[in-house]
Amino acid sequence: MAEQRFCKAKVGGSTPLSGFMNSSDIRKKFLDFFKTKDHSIIPSASLVPSETDPTVLFTTAGMQPLVPYLLGADHPGGRRVANVQKCVRTVDIEEVGDPRHLTFFEMMGNWSFGDPNSHDGIGSGYFKKEAIEWSWEFLTDKKWLGLDKSRLAVSVFAGDDDAPFDEEAFNAWRKLGVAENRIARLPKKNNWWGPAGVTGPCGPDTEIFYWTGEPNETPESFNDDNDLWVEIWNNVFMQYNKGLDGKYYPLAQKNVDTGMGLERMAMVMQEKDNVYETDLFVPILEKLKAQSLPTACLSGRQRQAGSKLKTTAKNLKLEEKERAERIIADHIKASVLIIGDEVAPSNVGRGYILRRLIRRAVRYGRVLGIEGLFLSEIALPVFEIYKEFYPEFLQKKDMILGVIQEEETKFNKTLEKGLREFKKIVSRAGEEMISGKDAFILFSTFGFPVEITLEMAKEQGIKVNKTEFDKEFEDHQKISRTAAAGMFKGGLADAEEKTVKYHTATHLLHQALKLVLGESVAQKGSNINSERLRFDFSYPEKVTKEQIEKVEGLVNERIKENLPVSWTEMDLEEARKSGAIGLFGHKYEDKVKVYTIGEADKFFSKEICMGPHVPSTGQLGRFKIVKEEAVSAGIRRIKAILE
Repeated sequence: MAEQRFCKAKVGGSTPLSGFMNSSDIRKKFLDFFKTKDHSIIPSASLVPSETDPTVLFTTAGMQPLVPYLLGADHPGGRRVANVQKCVRTVDIEEVGDPRHLTFFEMMGNWSFGDPNSHDGIGSGYFKKEAIEWSWEFLTDKKWLGLDKSRLAVSVFAGDDDAPFDEEAFNAWRKLGVAENRIARLPKKNNWWGPAGVTGPCGPDTEIFYWTGEPNETPESFNDDNDLWVEIWNNVFMQYNKGLDGKYYPLAQKNVDTGMGLERMAMVMQEKDNVYETDLFVPILEKLKAQSLPTACLSGRQRQAGSKLKTTAKNLKLEEKERAERIIADHIKASVLIIGDEVAPSNVGRGYILRRLIRRAVRYGRVLGIEGLFLSEIALPVFEIYKEFYPEFLQKKDMILGVIQEEETKFNKTLEKGLREFKKIVSRAGEEMISGKDAFILFSTFGFPVEITLEMAKEQGIKVNKTEFDKEFEDHQKISRTAAAGMFKGGLADAEEKTVKYHTATHLLHQALKLVLGESVAQKGSNINSERLRFDFSYPEKVTKEQIEKVEGLVNERIKENLPVSWTEMDLEEARKSGAIGLFGHKYEDKVKVYTIGEADKFFSKEICMGPHVPSTGQLGRFKIVKEEAVSAGIRRIKAILE
């Protein structure tokens, strides 16, 4: 320790970025702008989707939490809302490290639920004309972002056999003064959103691009085929419904769904050519470089143990080193935000994705030559970056850092042995494929998510028998591979009858757990489909068989009583005073829906929720708990079915 006490890594300090408009200012300006356009400002929903949407593991887009309102439900804020939504996407995880792809990002969006003709006393909606005019005003007016109009271009839907050319959007851009050669007419693959599934709401979109190259080299014409054109805003116009017959029919309610990525906008406003040089990443990367201590700062034992990795790190090409640093910064940020929304590392579902992110970051730390535990230290700047806009994460700081350190410690115990085993496996395989059995050994014995094995194998120019691994996984673990396969398509809520029943049963289960185990029980997550419900809750002890039977009995008693299920809209504070349960420490809108099971003066359950629910509990059938288990420290899980 004495050797290290006076040895400090030399890294650059935080220097102001040129052309600087910090990310906080961009967020604030966006929300302030749409306040002037009579939009209600709503908070970000959790990264854990509502139990009404079992189609995804994480919130992947701003529209996801708003699906009920896009489908016709009345929003408490009226027909015009705007927010900044936390999002996680992992479909492009292999691309993380390039100038633009990220796991966690923030999507600034504004919505209209219904067209201008929908006057019903809660404010009017709007459609293409207003959406296009406002996006242009916000981007170019000096009061707001003040971007150079000569470096902007747009695209519109060209039309096909399903739907005509979007002449309305085209004319709106022309009226704003955009030259025709800067308005690209592109096909459905470029300028069409949805439907999320086989059927459902969909429609054309119009995208806005900014030229990030030298201003005097901005092309006269535009066709989105040059990487220096960066998409910064997308206006989606939901005006069709795709039917089972494959045809497109006009929607009764037309919606506007827009999105502008904060990270890309920060890149533009701070005059950078990649998102990692913005104020949303610079502090994390500086902290990471400070962790890569020079060899002279290490003890003799550390130098000996790390000598091989240090040599490897020194031999890295600049772009390889930069990519490794970016991956670590991206993954640790995403991990902090995911854990903050009450997700724990595990081998299934979103917990598996979290585990994969943390362990992938650890491996890239080794690539850089970093020894020992380092991720908790790298995570510290994340809290500073987001403390103003998401202060709730600062309150959970100790818990979040504890989870990261515990997971890193677990992986560190077997990492070096696993890397040695991987080398042996590659040596045995030669130019042949790594067997699924060997890949499974790395997973089950050394904690390597199969994606890490695939990635390392690719670096060695060798393939992995993934099909065989999947069979091994199923045979030995007996769990779904949904997370590893990547269930990340944005989707509309699964509102079929069975799913709605399970949603209502979850409310009964939550209250029954509180009555049997105590009021300290709190929901920590849920996943619902048409086959079963899964419910995670806080409880520090093992749940006994007798307690499980009591919980099951309480739920079935309420079902037999055929209690009414109703909802009412009220102020958030009023909802809390009424005894309604709120989940996850969410930020809520000022107006919320409260679902009550039972009579108003003698209710069994009351929760803040978007729904949907059955009208009465008698429709549920018999409730049966099929499994109860520990998920992580202090978190238990129940799986149940309706018979």
